[in-house]
Amino acid sequence: MTVKLICLDADDTLWHNMRHFNATEEALVAMLRPFADADVTRERLVECETRNLALYGYGAKGFTLSMVETAVELAGDHLPTSLVADILAAGRTLLAHPVELFDDVQATLEALSDVGRLVLVTKGDLLHQESKLAASGLGDLFGGIEIVSDKTADTFTRIFARYGVAPQEAVMAGDSLRSDIHPALSAGAWAAYIPQEGAWSHEMAAVPDDHPRFTLLERLADLPGWLESLP
Repeated sequence: MTVKLICLDADDTLWHNMRHFNATEEALVAMLRPFADADVTRERLVECETRNLALYGYGAKGFTLSMVETAVELAGDHLPTSLVADILAAGRTLLAHPVELFDDVQATLEALSDVGRLVLVTKGDLLHQESKLAASGLGDLFGGIEIVSDKTADTFTRIFARYGVAPQEAVMAGDSLRSDIHPALSAGAWAAYIPQEGAWSHEMAAVPDDHPRFTLLERLADLPGWLESLP
């Protein structure tokens, strides 16, 4: 069956993202070095992020709050207000980082638009995601924008229904096994996994190697060729 709807993740699929989060995390590690070893700071930050996802959701703002909370937990009453200010400044820098597209993204999206309707499916802070899309210059290539709080099978089922396609007529491409691949497959769609270095541990999951609707691609530019090969 022909694919009519091509859903694409944004962060670390169209443009670099985790490199900026990882750099900010390393800045926090350096700030808290008087209070904790690097491994302790990283472990505590992951615990805070995971615990806070249900409250803050995904994105740089929630990450910044988790950094502050990590600092409070590790430094206690010895935490200087100047350090809190430095953490908040690091969070603002993270929110303002430039949008750096992966190679050949524009040309790939243009080729994909000849195959089916493109829909951006991304999670995170609404304002931040909208601003990154605007800065990317890619917005006009998409027939729909879906910024969601999380990606689940139900999320994709609703998206497919909204755009009037059967699940088997849709594909999801992204860098997260947890958020892009498994939910799309569970919803009945095709899925293309495009891994990137420095991925967040929260987004890890088992690779569904033997799934008939799954593929592993080296880069987004390989997606049009794979779609052409589908039965």
